Amino acid sequence: MNARTQSDFEQLRASGAAVRQAFDAMRAACQPGITTGALDEIGGQILSKHDAVSAPQYYYDFPGVTCISVNEQAAHGIPGDTVIAAGDMINIDVSANRKGFVADMGESFVVGDGTSEQQRICAAVQEAVRAALAKVRSGRSLNVIGKAVQKVADREGYTIVRNLGSHGVGRNIHEEPSYIPYDNPEEDRLLERGMVITIEPFFSTGVDWVFEEDDGWTLSVPPGHLVAQFEHTLIVTDRGPVVVTE
Repeated sequence: MNARTQSDFEQLRASGAAVRQAFDAMRAACQPGITTGALDEIGGQILSKHDAVSAPQYYYDFPGVTCISVNEQAAHGIPGDTVIAAGDMINIDVSANRKGFVADMGESFVVGDGTSEQQRICAAVQEAVRAALAKVRSGRSLNVIGKAVQKVADREGYTIVRNLGSHGVGRNIHEEPSYIPYDNPEEDRLLERGMVITIEPFFSTGVDWVFEEDDGWTLSVPPGHLVAQFEHTLIVTDRGPVVVTE
């Protein structure tokens, strides 16, 4: 989508606020003993209050309102009977369609203190997204995002998952441009004024390819590895990004 009018910006901000408030409520409730299904219900209630519907359900018939991935699960984890424990690393990804406008965000975090390495990888992927946001301007190469993300990953010693990526958004949950946020010298597309995209890297401890679980949805890394994601939806402008999911 290209946001062209003030109304487009306002509607995208409203969609972003819906997913942000759903995420914040879910994260606040994510304590040891709660199930991922109960967290999903909380997210669904918040979205409903904003007149928003789950984008994964609407577009893909996903068996949950949100995606909740635990430990080695990188993405698309199905909410259900899994009980959250102290020390688990959780990813909550919320995307919603509100009045025809879609916003998408996600974040990995640790329940309780966790390990220093869990905390470090979550902090690193967040730093990478913020570094990339600082480079976004209309007319620049799309690869300024990948370069910024790659710089942080290399410095911190993490690999970037290559079969989970970022994408256009706005009128649908997944639009063009689809891209992997790593330094790709062959990337020749440009950031255009009004372009609505996500920045969504996945950092891992040595894994660059996730595999699909038997449920047909969940994407995971092998046991013993860590994986963390951070995601915002933004609108590209001449002066920088307008982040609608902050």
